[in-house]
Amino acid sequence: MAIPMIDFSKLEGEERSETMALLHHACEKWGFFQIENHGVNKELMEKVKKLVNQHYEENMEKSFYNSEIVKTVENNNGTTNIDWESTFFLWHRPINKINESNLSEELRKTMDEYIDQLIKVAEKLSELMCENLGLEKDHMKLAFSGTKGPAVGTKVAKYPKCPHPELVRGLREHTDAGGIILLLQDDQVPGLEFFKDGKWVNIPPSKNNTIFVNTGDQVEVLSNGNYKSTVHRVMTDKDGSRLSIATFYNPNGDSVISPAPKLLYPNRYTFQEYLKLYSSTKFEEKGPRFESMKKMVNGQ
Repeated sequence: MAIPMIDFSKLEGEERSETMALLHHACEKWGFFQIENHGVNKELMEKVKKLVNQHYEENMEKSFYNSEIVKTVENNNGTTNIDWESTFFLWHRPINKINESNLSEELRKTMDEYIDQLIKVAEKLSELMCENLGLEKDHMKLAFSGTKGPAVGTKVAKYPKCPHPELVRGLREHTDAGGIILLLQDDQVPGLEFFKDGKWVNIPPSKNNTIFVNTGDQVEVLSNGNYKSTVHRVMTDKDGSRLSIATFYNPNGDSVISPAPKLLYPNRYTFQEYLKLYSSTKFEEKGPRFESMKKMVNGQ
């Protein structure tokens, strides 16, 4: 099952309409896809991965293997409510709190530069999704902004080698709460799986620094269910330690989220009212008829 690949370089040329259609299909039928030629510097992406792996090995690996999580799994006790992961979280927007972390100065500066480029990709994706949904291109950004602008944060995770992968997930089954998730992941070790059409789809390691994208619950609400969030999980591995750097382009905490009015069906009208409009528009497209009903109901 080939995961949709969106080539950003085709958005400016003759293949734009085909690329937009593929993106719409990916959002509507999959809830996840990959993007290439996205404009984020590939050397920078490699540097982020290298420095994060170094930080984990120097500051996190030993404490993880001495943790209660590991003891629980080794004793085969109560593994259904834990995740085999070693993580930390960084806030970038609306307030950048990366300097409050214990990361090296080099990693902080590298991550800041990476996030600056990645936010542009997230904003571009939000505009493209809105265009495909027939909304104003800045609808999602404005809906996510609240009083301070969209919230952007990164969950950095390592899924260490696990002696008993049959006993524990790296991360249990879930959908993401927020908006657009952009994942810089391991190029060697697999483990990420998404649920589609009744079965789990293995997401292969990312080659050539493609970015893996999935949509969260708030995109599903904003799109009135057109773009659904998808259940996913991370499996553990006996032989490899997997890296995951997931950046969330989310609504601010005070953002008021609702389906885009343009995507809602008309409601709270009588059938008699509908038939009256239908009698004069029967042989026309139903879309404009629904829009007319919405205006009638709203007194316009």
